[in-house]
Amino acid sequence: MDRRRILIVDDNDELRTALEQVLRDLGHDVVATNDREAAVERADLDEFDLIISDLTDDAESGVEILSELQRQRLAVPVVVSSDEAQKPGIVKAFKMGAANFLRAPYNNDELRAIVEKTLSYKLRFVEDLKVLPYVREKIDFELPSDVTLMNGVLQYLIERVSRLGVIKPERSNLYVALDEAFVNAVKHGNKNDPSKLVRITAELSAKECRFTVEDEGEGFNISEIPDPCDPENLFKSSGRGVLLIYNIMDEVKYNERGNQLTMVKRPEDSFENDLIESLTTDDNRAHN
Repeated sequence: MDRRRILIVDDNDELRTALEQVLRDLGHDVVATNDREAAVERADLDEFDLIISDLTDDAESGVEILSELQRQRLAVPVVVSSDEAQKPGIVKAFKMGAANFLRAPYNNDELRAIVEKTLSYKLRFVEDLKVLPYVREKIDFELPSDVTLMNGVLQYLIERVSRLGVIKPERSNLYVALDEAFVNAVKHGNKNDPSKLVRITAELSAKECRFTVEDEGEGFNISEIPDPCDPENLFKSSGRGVLLIYNIMDEVKYNERGNQLTMVKRPEDSFENDLIESLTTDDNRAHN
């Protein structure tokens, strides 16, 4: 593996020295300290390829590095080290984005494997993020009005959105909105007539996911849709699917006829999305 710059933050002098020696033997450039506050305040955190930080009995101690990286939106992977008594701290660290953890006292083979795995993941992760702002994927479907086919389309689109990595389908209820749109097109638009087609287009990017669903039905009067901003209307049986779509998606628009629906879902606030934005900004500056 190429020589990498690694920061070690550990209160235990013996463990810190042992860890430092193993990593130096692997050919890495290592900075080791027991001063947690000084480590957090370093101006060059973004220049490290990996940070290894111990956890302490204090639930808030050991995650300061993670908090600072999040605050500065830096993509530096952190491996936390701990013993059996610090399991709550491990859970908290992982929720804050820790890449892996080491069990103290250290096993050299385990240490080497975790360091190599984390470094290689970091390189792939950042390179993928650098490409994401330029990804534009367009997917077109033209299918007969068959709900079972719609289920297959739904699964395929959710997988593509998940792989893009910016919108999290499991947290955004995107699945629900798309399912309602597809079912409405088949059942209410085309009246389950297999001779009529449903056309679905997905335009995916790091900025937004845009979906268009068009049926060959007669359409409907858009003005008859109950107010989607009124929560009470969600409990009405009439138009419930449309109301769900309006409340899940960031932008919803029907054509004048009412047989074509365009839905837009944009990225939620997240560390990954913020990092993509910063990489795009840095790239624009480099070209100006």
